[in-house]
Amino acid sequence: MKTIRKKEEASRTPNRQRGDPEGDDSTPPLSPGEARPKAKVKRKTVWHDLGMLGVKIGAIVLIAVMLFSLVYGLHYNREPDMLPAVKDGDLVIYYRWDRDYVARDLIVLEHQGQTQVRRVVAVAGDTVDISEQGLMINGSLQQEREIFFLTQRYEDGPKFPLTLGEGEVFVLGDYREGATDSRIYGPVNVEDTKGQVITVLRRRNL
Repeated sequence: MKTIRKKEEASRTPNRQRGDPEGDDSTPPLSPGEARPKAKVKRKTVWHDLGMLGVKIGAIVLIAVMLFSLVYGLHYNREPDMLPAVKDGDLVIYYRWDRDYVARDLIVLEHQGQTQVRRVVAVAGDTVDISEQGLMINGSLQQEREIFFLTQRYEDGPKFPLTLGEGEVFVLGDYREGATDSRIYGPVNVEDTKGQVITVLRRRNL
């Protein structure tokens, strides 16, 4: 009889699993008003924060380098040939992928190893002539409000009038008295240019 009674009591007792807060005898019960201990949280160190900051700065620098290597370009102007639009010491930012130039665009090009900023005055199909009156495009005298100097021919250079071929532009410096431009080296192939100027930052504003 005792054996049968012990089995019945065992069957009525619920199974206790390890880790069960109600059945784990290893966990002492909390007294009234006692808070359960909090789990330890691993705190981030100052070195971890500095490392993450360095990663972010590095990513920003990498993106900037890629942008100014593939999309945009920088040119530090060191000549007076584009006065007053671009002065000596100005920082010029240009866009590499837009080479569909029109008259009055400022572009960046390279001539004999020297980077220049010049103004487009004529494009493919235009006829350029320089007379005693000044610059003439397709037989019309040009009224250039931003130019304060008379456009004159040089003794050495291309023969006028001349008609630009496909993919060519005729460029002049705004400071027409002595500027090195298409009056000396002739029309410029668009493929040989670097891009169109989008921003000029004055040295005094940096």
